[in-house]
Amino acid sequence: MKFLRTAAIAAIIASGAQFAQADTGITYAETSLGMILVDANGMTLYTFDKDVDGVSACYDDCAVKWPIVYAPADAVAEGDFGLTTRTDGTLQWTYDGMPLYLWFKDAAPGDVTGDGVGGVWHVIHQE
Repeated sequence: MKFLRTAAIAAIIASGAQFAQADTGITYAETSLGMILVDANGMTLYTFDKDVDGVSACYDDCAVKWPIVYAPADAVAEGDFGLTTRTDGTLQWTYDGMPLYLWFKDAAPGDVTGDGVGGVWHVIHQE
């Protein structure tokens, strides 16, 4: 499995996708929905409509299904990428003020099965 993820990342890099910001590990990748934000492993990133003012509303069972995109304690906000502090004190990456998440049903890089779930979860398209 690690080999497949490494190969997928290499393919994304070889395709010419540019890193949105080096410190986040987040980049754009081509998927069936077009160019969208993905994490360092090529997994699709999502936003949640119920998050308000950069504050996560996703905890407990929600955070199990929608894993948090954590930032290291020394992370620095830059450009469209920011940080929000969760109730447990950990940092979560944000994009354009919206906290970022993964989706537990996405099994491989490029999967976008979380887009539109409940009408409140969305991929982030390249502008």
